[in-house]
Amino acid sequence: MTTIENIVTLEDVTSRIGDGLHGTPNYDENGDYYFINGNNLSNGKIVIKSDTKRISREEYNKIKKDLSSRTILLAINGTIGNLAFYNGEKIALGKSACYLNVKEDIEIKYIRYLLEHDDFQKYAIAFATGATIKNLGLKAVRDYKFILPPLPTQRKIASILSAYDDLIENNLKRIKLLEEIAQRTYEEWFVKFCINGEQLPIDEKTGLPLGWSFIEFQDIGQIVTGKTPSTTNQSFYSGDIPFVKTPDMSDHPYVLTTNQYLSELGANTQKNKFISKNSLMISCIGTVGVVALASQLCQTNQQINTIVFKEPVFTYYVYCFAKGIKPLLEALGSNGATMANVNKGKFEKIKIAYPHLKLIEEFHSLCKPLFDLILNLQKQNQELKESRDILLPKLMNGTIKVSES
Repeated sequence: MTTIENIVTLEDVTSRIGDGLHGTPNYDENGDYYFINGNNLSNGKIVIKSDTKRISREEYNKIKKDLSSRTILLAINGTIGNLAFYNGEKIALGKSACYLNVKEDIEIKYIRYLLEHDDFQKYAIAFATGATIKNLGLKAVRDYKFILPPLPTQRKIASILSAYDDLIENNLKRIKLLEEIAQRTYEEWFVKFCINGEQLPIDEKTGLPLGWSFIEFQDIGQIVTGKTPSTTNQSFYSGDIPFVKTPDMSDHPYVLTTNQYLSELGANTQKNKFISKNSLMISCIGTVGVVALASQLCQTNQQINTIVFKEPVFTYYVYCFAKGIKPLLEALGSNGATMANVNKGKFEKIKIAYPHLKLIEEFHSLCKPLFDLILNLQKQNQELKESRDILLPKLMNGTIKVSES
């Protein structure tokens, strides 16, 4: 039974809630510490990306925060709601990362599941402010109210939910392995030009194997640059059509869910922006080079260019090529500006090697069962997360009783 005594706030269960540096540190490409923000937090882990900046020990000592094994990190700016445990990584925090130091007499995993649940995630979005980039204030984090059962019950609930996480983690490892198989084969065949142990003869003029040529993205599919329907018309949103933005693409080969959805009315205001399943989405503004495949009919915002393939046989070949496209996009989109921007005209003229069709078909046949399994594993993980999230409030409010033994 829920009573007023076991309704608490996040401030009650933490010794400190704070955020990172408001400003830019002095970067050092050889520094020992990474300077991370909210977009480095994902699925309970700190993710160091290729563009994550480094700082020196001296700079770290100036801006470090009091982090420990009792710390949960939470994204509060831009990509709101992502989180990670702190496990002694050599990091310093930017302002879009909030830290919560959980008290010793509280089960930290219980707080983790609480923050991941839809109730807090929706609360965070509702209380975030800002016109273009949303920010969740520390006061709103501290004031969030929830049910806190006795410590033995907290631990039991955390144990039950951790079993779901173990299954999810195993699936993630399988997904990573399957994608690595495809990527290694791509590099062997189409980068090293070695097919089944046989090195192909090279044309000195093109740098490609004899008989190969270059084609452009526009030759293999329709290029669709996304667009955002009017945000002043609420009837354009909250439907069931996924509206993909760069943060939705960050974790896995396929995008299954998005933070925002369009209504049929909103999506139909820009019918030419629909993209089909297995289209390849690539971020081209801001954080460029993030790559993902569409798992269903959807639309994207204007930061993403998409290849809607004329023939399915190109899907995994171009996906594997695009996984290494970030440096090229950064060069194309620099223009002396602070934020990279690769427009549709530049994007559609990007060149990719074109071997004979039979080899691409062979690669497609090899990769299709791998990516079909990846998609199924991602769907399994989504179902596991949904089951876990359904369980959480029922365990918390006592609808489902747990044994404390």
